[in-house]
Amino acid sequence: MRADAARNLETVLQTGARLLARDPGTSIAAIAAAAGVDRRTVYRRFKTREALMAAVHAAKLDACEKVVAEARLTEAPVMVALHRYAEGIITVSRRWPVDVQQMRDEAAAARLRRLIGQLDAFMDRAVRESVIRPGLPLRWARSQLIHLTNIASHEMPELTTAQGADMVVHSLITGLGPA
Repeated sequence: MRADAARNLETVLQTGARLLARDPGTSIAAIAAAAGVDRRTVYRRFKTREALMAAVHAAKLDACEKVVAEARLTEAPVMVALHRYAEGIITVSRRWPVDVQQMRDEAAAARLRRLIGQLDAFMDRAVRESVIRPGLPLRWARSQLIHLTNIASHEMPELTTAQGADMVVHSLITGLGPA
């Protein structure tokens, strides 16, 4: 792919993510206009709005998988991995604000389930290492982590990603840490 075509594709995907997060019914023409490209350019790459939405979700999942790998959830010290994860996911969520829970593609849904499974395993590890207290309802810690990163990502845009990650980690550990 030519460099300008790659830039256009990235711009269309990020613009699509932003607009589709606000209104899932946004048209390809509106996305193209906001991205500064001709709608025919978008239609050459994506035959339908659903295909564009699937590509946006795939791009977000790619970014999430990279964050999980770089956080080293299975080998880094729990607090280090937790902060790396939070900071990375806040960055990804701000760049790709679409809700991946709305995906209809089974392959993408399977990728999301794998990511959630990795978070569940990480939270189990945090309990075993006494960072999170035991006895919480099943998957409570993972759900709290996801909600806290969403708050830092979308409701607190004035925070840098590092500040947001600090708030996520502090809130999670203060609320769920050892008694």
